[in-house]
Amino acid sequence: MLKTIMPILKALADENRVRVLLALRGGELCACQIIELLGLAPSTVSKHLSILKNAGLVDSRKDGRWMYFELSQERNSPAVEAIAMIVKQIENDEQIEFDDKRLKAILDIGPETLCRRQAESRESGEACCPTNVNEVIKVKVRNN
Repeated sequence: MLKTIMPILKALADENRVRVLLALRGGELCACQIIELLGLAPSTVSKHLSILKNAGLVDSRKDGRWMYFELSQERNSPAVEAIAMIVKQIENDEQIEFDDKRLKAILDIGPETLCRRQAESRESGEACCPTNVNEVIKVKVRNN
């Protein structure tokens, strides 16, 4: 049992990974949507998602060029119990509430547009999340 619990505890020891778990409580997300939400480099988000997957906290599937993630659906697993405990304890946290609003705006953009804009920004040397996308999201968050 200890060998099952330790990867879960290690995965939950990072704020960004917990934010991903809380974002996924609304359903499946594309990796580009998670990248946009966290505002981190794709390689950093990929590492976080890998840790969550290895701990059994998330499942993934590939659809064409997009990689989708969702909370683990494995019944009676320590991972699912850990997710439920985390959600119950912090779903009303200020950061999580902000993420929920931001995610709503991100979902309005769509994964194709996000992936294209993120790729363009990397090619041009811009920050991970282009200013114009962030401005659209900020306006939508303020209006919600």
